[in-house]
Amino acid sequence: MTLPTITELTYTKPIVPYFREGDMAVRRPWISPERRLLDYCLIFIQKGKCRFIVDKEVYHPKVGDFCLIQPGSLVYLEGLTDTVTPFLHFDIFFQPNREKSFPTRPGQIDLTPYLSYLQPRINDFSGIHIPVRLKPSQRIRFLEVFLKLVELWPKRDPSSHWLVQQMGTELIVTILTDHYQLHGREAQRELDWVTSYFSLHLQEQLSIETLAKRANMSASWFSTVFKREYGVSPHQFLLEMRIKHAEELLQRTNFTQEEIADFCGFADIHHFSKTFKKKTGMSPGVWRKHQK
Repeated sequence: MTLPTITELTYTKPIVPYFREGDMAVRRPWISPERRLLDYCLIFIQKGKCRFIVDKEVYHPKVGDFCLIQPGSLVYLEGLTDTVTPFLHFDIFFQPNREKSFPTRPGQIDLTPYLSYLQPRINDFSGIHIPVRLKPSQRIRFLEVFLKLVELWPKRDPSSHWLVQQMGTELIVTILTDHYQLHGREAQRELDWVTSYFSLHLQEQLSIETLAKRANMSASWFSTVFKREYGVSPHQFLLEMRIKHAEELLQRTNFTQEEIADFCGFADIHHFSKTFKKKTGMSPGVWRKHQK
């Protein structure tokens, strides 16, 4: 079964933040017994030591860490010392009855009666995985927005509401874009530019970093997606295109081998000859003679 993508989800459930509860949470040692969440909970460890158990995995977040707990997760939270742990409970995806939903209470593990309130869980969709312990790419801005939201969410005046929506969207989009990787059907569509791009840049030395940046992916993920979609690495794909173009020029033009090596992006005639022979079993000169 093919998992739907996060993009497909947002067609039916657009991203419309709704902040339900938040607090600076200045506390002495504390325990929040097991429960499952209906919404998302983002916690910042500003002071003290904590122990979180999320879906049976134990975390010991440090001061300065963000932790995101997703809907449906079984969670146990504990402050081991005096702590300051500002938090937000919120929905990411629009649901018409969102005002009736609530942060679950300790001991609420069976969510069956409340499934209409349950937010979609991001990690259930392909192309994206968000860990419990977040590492925002723009940490200072992320923290600034988060703390401002903790301050603003209870206010009901229009300007505060608009600002919460704006900043909430920024916060959520940052989380999603930090962890979103194109996958499956989306990746295939997003790599449609590869053949024409390589054709136009055969003479250039194209790095994985350059290609990944154009695809809005990390270098490692670009290589993984590329090989899955094309069956070879980007380097091998480009090399095959260079050899095919060289064959065309050898057969249809009178360019010298040195010129063809340059047109096809090879470092020099020796590199061209060695690579061509390895791929075709013949040197460029012999191959050209066989075409006449």
